[in-house]
Amino acid sequence: QLKSKIKILVIGGTGFIGYHLITQCLKKKWSVVSFSKNLPRKVRFSKKVKYIEGDLSKKKELNKIRGKFDYVVNLGGYVDHSNKMKTYDSHFKGCKNLSNFFLSKKIKLFVQIGSSGEYGSLKSPHKETSVGNPQSVYSKAKYYATNHLLKLYKKKNFPVTILRLYQAYGPRQDSNRLIPIVINSCLKNKKFPCSDGKQFRDFVHVNDVVNAILKSLKSKKALGQIINIGSGKPKKVKNLINFLVKIIKGGKPMFGKIKLRKDEILKIYPKISKAKKTLNWYPRINFTKGLNETIKYYKKSNNFDK
Repeated sequence: QLKSKIKILVIGGTGFIGYHLITQCLKKKWSVVSFSKNLPRKVRFSKKVKYIEGDLSKKKELNKIRGKFDYVVNLGGYVDHSNKMKTYDSHFKGCKNLSNFFLSKKIKLFVQIGSSGEYGSLKSPHKETSVGNPQSVYSKAKYYATNHLLKLYKKKNFPVTILRLYQAYGPRQDSNRLIPIVINSCLKNKKFPCSDGKQFRDFVHVNDVVNAILKSLKSKKALGQIINIGSGKPKKVKNLINFLVKIIKGGKPMFGKIKLRKDEILKIYPKISKAKKTLNWYPRINFTKGLNETIKYYKKSNNFDK
């Protein structure tokens, strides 16, 4: 008897992490379906994937999802957080609709991608046992989604794992994120505004993130758990910018041009001992190597916003 193909549904499969996750699943010869708001841009398209367009926050749209799945990974939701209502609906209501839709469908695991923002202003390093106090609409929506899923796990035995993500980076990231903004400005040898760079942030390579997602699919110990996914070694933003300027040999950062928000938290990074213990996961990609690979990608895709 042939083992049937593993089927995975990636919500937000047209996004940055979604694309990289799908690439790994295809290498494993899995059957992949992506559900997202839009069809993928050219750089993130794969002809082996079935793409479904739909809006998570509208219950009816989920009926476009047909067939049985082993795994569901929720990377969905608005990336641009300026529209508060859409942000809230896609990240909280969307997650609620999705989990309710799969409640009776006998999946092996639902992986929710959470956010370090769920800890709010708590002091770093963040521990999973801490009760967060999220500040932004996005972080609150993620936090409510986490609580909703843990309730379903406790009451209805819904198989869920929540991965709380820090700053993912790597090739093919949208050009409106910190690292791509700096890299692209340096490659064009432009002046670019930035903050004074006093903040510390935790960066984790997208391949390490994908590895964590794939490991969580196999881990019984991770069921019903919140697990931090980051490097555990925060980097000072100013040093990161200066480092990129140095290796690219271009770009003129205008430090202090962008004011930090009053409520900006200066140090954000996780404890990752739980990921090591529960998933046997730790970040493997050296930051300098990861950055060099990312620079190479943006150099090659010279037409920056394709």
